[in-house]
Amino acid sequence: MTRFIHDLFAKEFLEELLSPLGTVNIGRDVTSEVREIDVYFTPSKAIPEYSETLGLLGKMAKTTAIFEPFRNPANVSEICSCLGKLLDVRGELERKFRRENTRYDDAQLPRMWILTPTASKALVDSFNATPDTENWMLGIYFLGESLRTAIVAIHQLPETPETLWLRILGKGGVQQRAISQLSTLAPDDPLRIIALELLYRLQSNLVTDAPQELEPEERELIMAIAPLFQQQIQAAQPQAREEGLEQGLERGLEQGLERGRQEQQRLILENFLRVRFGELSPKMTVFLSPISKLAAAEFTVLLLAISMLTVDESGRESAVKLLAESALQIRSPELGNILPAAVTNLLALPVAALTLLVEQLPQLSAEELRERLGKTPE
Repeated sequence: MTRFIHDLFAKEFLEELLSPLGTVNIGRDVTSEVREIDVYFTPSKAIPEYSETLGLLGKMAKTTAIFEPFRNPANVSEICSCLGKLLDVRGELERKFRRENTRYDDAQLPRMWILTPTASKALVDSFNATPDTENWMLGIYFLGESLRTAIVAIHQLPETPETLWLRILGKGGVQQRAISQLSTLAPDDPLRIIALELLYRLQSNLVTDAPQELEPEERELIMAIAPLFQQQIQAAQPQAREEGLEQGLERGLEQGLERGRQEQQRLILENFLRVRFGELSPKMTVFLSPISKLAAAEFTVLLLAISMLTVDESGRESAVKLLAESALQIRSPELGNILPAAVTNLLALPVAALTLLVEQLPQLSAEELRERLGKTPE
């Protein structure tokens, strides 16, 4: 069970990071035997700055590529299965070119990257795979040119920023050190936000779906992931302090610090929603300011809840409901059993009326809120 959870994480992780550069197909079927390719990537647009940010992964994504990530070390049989998938793709392309009466060129065949947490010398040697140190770093072993395949031994990659996004797909200490290095990135870094979201989903799935199957290293992985969202908030404190010092001249240091904290939380929430759902809906925007007033712990819990939602229209609607619920609870935690009806009635308002009511929340009493929002929707 846990292997499938890790497989899903690896596929979603690669999809999120590579999608700005092209088309990513997860679970692409080939041949009548229905052998499934984990991640099939086709580049569509060049974004040099983004590719550079992805480091080694960005370099791999400069051409059409197949990524086959393994949670446990790939064995000979599994690597042969990967090669079979690539040969199936080659057969598809050759038939396509014959139908179109055009000349086939091996350069159009995708490059396959087999991502394995570790790889023994015996395994690498059994495929006559060799490093290409003139063009690629240590830890990458290429099979014969016509096979267009490389075995990436993640544990052998140098632990540098260039390899970070691949080392997160490693195992044990390699993966845990990569996760800890996320804390060195800026709190509003989009790639950091994506990685945190997917890592927490991985943690949640491990704890929820397979608590009895967890190995010691998976328990250590959970412990490594757990503090990251809280660190996201704590990392905002230096900026909050700086803003507080500036504003403290007029409003007092304490008030300035609080405003700085709220501004940073607003920025984190806005970036988090944009990375997850794309453009913010008007109703999402309405709740940014009130939600920024949440205490750090409550703000973290909200981010975690949103990270569990699906990335589709249903997930977007659920996210708006969570924002509305949090905004109402900030003002009147005693709404109690009428909270679901209040959320529904609040979100049924046109955007202009919704904006006005949310702005008025601090001035409304609990009784007034019950009167305006507590009726059961028809």
